[in-house]
Amino acid sequence: MFNKSMQRLGEERSVIRELFEYGNARKKEIGAENVFDFSIGNPSVPAPACVQNEIKRLIDTVPPEVLHGYTSAAGAPEAREAVSAYIQKEFGAPMSANLIYMTCGASASLAITAAALCEEGDEFVVIAPFFPEYRIFVEGAGGTLVVAPSDSRFHLDIEALSHAVTKHTKAVILNSPNNPTGAVIGEEELKQLALLLEKKSEEKGEPIFLIADEPYRELVYGTKVPFPMKYYNETILCYSFSKSLSLAGERIGYIAVSPACKSAEEVFAAVCGAGRKLGYVCAPALFQRVCAASLGKVSDVGQYRENRDILYDFLTETGYECISPEGAFYLFVRALEPDAVAFAERAKKHELLLVPSNSFGVTGYVRISYCVSRTTILRSLPAFKELFEEYRPAHPERSEGSR
Repeated sequence: MFNKSMQRLGEERSVIRELFEYGNARKKEIGAENVFDFSIGNPSVPAPACVQNEIKRLIDTVPPEVLHGYTSAAGAPEAREAVSAYIQKEFGAPMSANLIYMTCGASASLAITAAALCEEGDEFVVIAPFFPEYRIFVEGAGGTLVVAPSDSRFHLDIEALSHAVTKHTKAVILNSPNNPTGAVIGEEELKQLALLLEKKSEEKGEPIFLIADEPYRELVYGTKVPFPMKYYNETILCYSFSKSLSLAGERIGYIAVSPACKSAEEVFAAVCGAGRKLGYVCAPALFQRVCAASLGKVSDVGQYRENRDILYDFLTETGYECISPEGAFYLFVRALEPDAVAFAERAKKHELLLVPSNSFGVTGYVRISYCVSRTTILRSLPAFKELFEEYRPAHPERSEGSR
């Protein structure tokens, strides 16, 4: 009568979304100020002023039937031209507007890209910990997800990747800055990955793609994110303005196919076809234009840095083991017991909503989204202290410091 696999996906919702909905319900019961919701990566910093200014300008100057009408399926020409020009200027990489496809955010970009590339028997390699929806996008396209471990710092383990990438591999998905750890893959790591993929592609006899998932590119703290297209030809970039411009609810982003791809035009045609099949044609027209005028602008990353520092310093001083984020707005914290799900449930008794790491492909950690108000951060600290004290008798040996 209907698709049972789709029913299962609807009933087994994302762990992150489930916790987010629990938080919304709990806030109604006891007041939002009493719930410390660190579940979802929903930007708490306002969009740059240029965003609101451009919205107003467009509304005042562009006829409504044009402003809110259809664009070309792949996106408004002026938006695609602007993105292409920005990539060339900002990163010094070749790009063509004819290889830019405007999308409904990074999730649509990834789902489209997986569908565009996937053929029968294909595998897509992800590096744990990874965004849980990768599995949905890959399996929805008919592919198989293969999980490769990271190293002890949650950076690339090239040897492990070498074993994971086989003749069945269609692409490796790289997320940097990483959700959930905040790790940033540096230039030397990216060079090693490129060499590995070139070798494996030669052995396979056809290209293995690198899908660069980069919604957090601009959210970094004193480091730089190398641009993957400059290191590996067969790169497809999946980008979103959700985090950089604090526009998560507007669902706007793009796919960029590297002109250096051996079959760039054919790959882009497959992207267009996948967008058509999935119903992702014509991304939101207003925000295509807004984002085209706001390229290079970023919300106040300093506020996230301050939130990070307050939480990281307090938790490590208390005795928690934390990964110090280089980017994004997540803190990855070792749970105080082996079962991260049980630990997260216990945290809820203190009104702390933390995402267990199991769905990210690793065990024993929780993710804290610190893109929340400063008040929430400060009010949550006693709760974190109380939670730690509950475990102290069982873990008297736990010492301060970070991994």
